[in-house]
Order: sequence, then C-alpha cells, then structure tokens
Amino acid sequence: MNELLGTIISGLVTDENAQAYFVQKDGVTFALSKEEGQHQLGDMVKGFVYTDMKQKPRLTTKDVASTQTSYDWGTVTEVRRDLGVFVDTGIPDKEIVVSLDVLPEMKELWPKKGDKLYIKLDVDRKGRIWGLPAEPEIFQKMTGPAYDNMQNQTLPAIVYRLKLSGTFVYLPENNMLGFIHPSERYAEPRLGQVLDARVIGFRDIDRTLNLSLKPRSFEMLENDAQMILTYLESNGGFMTLNDKSSPEDIKSTFGISKGQFKKALGGLMKAKKIKQDSLGTKLMD
Repeated sequence: MNELLGTIISGLVTDENAQAYFVQKDGVTFALSKEEGQHQLGDMVKGFVYTDMKQKPRLTTKDVASTQTSYDWGTVTEVRRDLGVFVDTGIPDKEIVVSLDVLPEMKELWPKKGDKLYIKLDVDRKGRIWGLPAEPEIFQKMTGPAYDNMQNQTLPAIVYRLKLSGTFVYLPENNMLGFIHPSERYAEPRLGQVLDARVIGFRDIDRTLNLSLKPRSFEMLENDAQMILTYLESNGGFMTLNDKSSPEDIKSTFGISKGQFKKALGGLMKAKKIKQDSLGTKLMD
C-alpha cells in the first residue's frame, strides 16, 4: 500500500455504507466520505489517497497538490518541539508533519503557525506520511526572471532557505526569487515566514532581486521614534537610557545605532513627547 499513499489514483467503487463509499485499487480498499459527492457501485473515482489520524486508508476527491511527486504550498498549523511542525495541505482530517530532522537546528528559526512551506510527501516503511520542504533547485526551476525596474517596490516574500550569507525568499505575486543580506534585516527571519520586503537592487548574473526589511532612510526617524515611545509606554513611562548612554546599551535594547537613537530622541523632545535628565528618559504628561 505504501507506494499508493500520497499519490493520485483512479479506483473502483466496490461497496458503500451510510457514511462512505469503498474504493479499491490494487487490492487495497480506501474509504471515501459521502459528503464529497454521490457515486454508484462500479464507478471509477479519481482522488488522493492517504491514511487518516487512525491510520485507516482514505481517499479524497478534494484538490490536494502536495503528493509524492509534486510540490505545493501548505500552511503551518502547529509546532511540536519534540516532533516538528504540522502543515495543512488540504487533506480532510489530516495534517502533514515536517520532521524536526529537516528543520533548522535553531528552533527559534522553525516556522510558526500561519507560516508557509512548499512541500512534497514521503512515505516511510511504516506507512507514515511526512512532508519534505523543497530544495533550492526546485524554486530555481519554477520561477521566472526578475527585472531591473522594480526598485523600491514592496512585495510579499516567503522564506525558503536560511544561510549564513543571508535569507533566500520566494515572491509569490511575481513568481521570482530574492535575497536579503544580513545587513538589510534587524533579525533573521524564520523558515516559512511571510515578509514584506523592499526591492533595493537587481542581480544581473541570475536575474534575482536584492531585498531589504529595513525602512527607507527618510522613514527611519519616524519608525525609531515610534519604537522608543512604545518601549516607554510598556515600561511605565521611563527608561534608564538617554543620549549619553553607550552605543552597546542602545543597540542591545533597540537594535539601532547611537546616532539613530539621538536623532529619534531629538525629534521626540521637539514634539514635547519626552524629557531627559541624568537618570534617563521619561514620557511627558
């Protein structure tokens, strides 16, 4: 049966009960819920076959594109630190597990609920179905070239590969690939995370895009100032940092340079939002 699981088959309806039809293929009988439509004994039915949560053979006529031979996007529904992540690929009453063995070693870079993974299926000797994330070559084959006229566009981007050199992403609206250098992000994104990334360049050698997760320079002050206000509001209206604080303390708290911090403080003081003294900075009443 294992060679059938995770594939699309055509089988013969041989029996039924009140809840299901029974579809036979190569001596294996799969249950098909009557909620999916009406059939007659002797009909040929095409559908995706799998085992449900109780390991019972099932067939569904619903559209399931992730199979043993084809990739498709699934949505992460649950994270189990001892097992991996569960992904909804459209199979009724079943989610596919992507094993921790094929996820990043650092668990903070694992996908979270709502993230997207492009996977195909694999069946082990015990008949268990697992999800396998697509290798970079799959993305390279499925995508088209980017263009050298997309500067400053902000596009949705799904993280599909994590490397020390940076983050590789797929742009679903454009069917293109992009790259985010570590200097163009404040923190490393998760595998499967859906980002809003801004185009900052074009790689002629492979026709992909260089992207940034940072705001434009003229937006930095406003964003930094808002970050400081939010921090103050969540800390009782006071912080020990001021424009005399060390660059290291500022960087560890806000992830920005001392120059950016001082500019943001200056703007907030002009707007009479904050005041400083030797002890730190506090919100104005």
